[in-house]
Amino acid sequence: MPAKLSVNLNAVAMLRNRRNLPWPSVTGIGRLALQAGARGLTVHPRPDQRHIRFSDLPEIRNLIDDEFPDREFNIEGYPSEEFLKLVEDTEPEQVTLVPDSPEQNTSDHGWSFSQNRELLARVIGRLKKGGFRVSCFADPDASLEELKIARELGADRVELYTGPYGACHDDAAMAKVELEKLRETGLRAESLGLEINAGHDLTVENLPDLVTHLPMLAEVSIGHALTADALVHGISETVRRYNKALGW
Repeated sequence: MPAKLSVNLNAVAMLRNRRNLPWPSVTGIGRLALQAGARGLTVHPRPDQRHIRFSDLPEIRNLIDDEFPDREFNIEGYPSEEFLKLVEDTEPEQVTLVPDSPEQNTSDHGWSFSQNRELLARVIGRLKKGGFRVSCFADPDASLEELKIARELGADRVELYTGPYGACHDDAAMAKVELEKLRETGLRAESLGLEINAGHDLTVENLPDLVTHLPMLAEVSIGHALTADALVHGISETVRRYNKALGW
């Protein structure tokens, strides 16, 4: 089965937040994306609420529960106590843990599982008791030893950080190098029983090569490029284009 598309709504929320007005509607765009075939919605609520607001979370949860009960809600973020309480209140199908500091503009690296073993053991254990699927951000060249720790800590999935691959949009030779790193890391993770997600700077143009190199890919989370494409093609057609690039 091809990888599932989860539409990240952060960029939509950031555009909304430029004015004290209710548009563009985060849930309205999410509804259109799901109607067009997206298999889930992703948000990354940050402490300053500069894009997704905490008040958006129950509205997105209700949208999925009421209209698309076969789809998934993925909430990603650094596992602060505030974040964990948001997750427990909202009850997403998947929680993606990222090692971002609050001031970062966007995610730019995976976890060092060995250096954060104590934190992640406590957080993953808490989330698993709550019945959540847990995915952890991982570097595109994460070692077998690091991935083993992620598995030992109870992670169900790793999300491979594809930023370096996305940065090669104008360098085909370097893109091949980055794809090979991702392929090898994906195989290492798969050998340990970890499922594999991917995200960051993925586009309709670079997805086909990614899924060729990572045929085991379960899910991709895409926001920035997808939102930019939606300005040209509209959100519904854009979701259809991304699903086609994934092989649906």
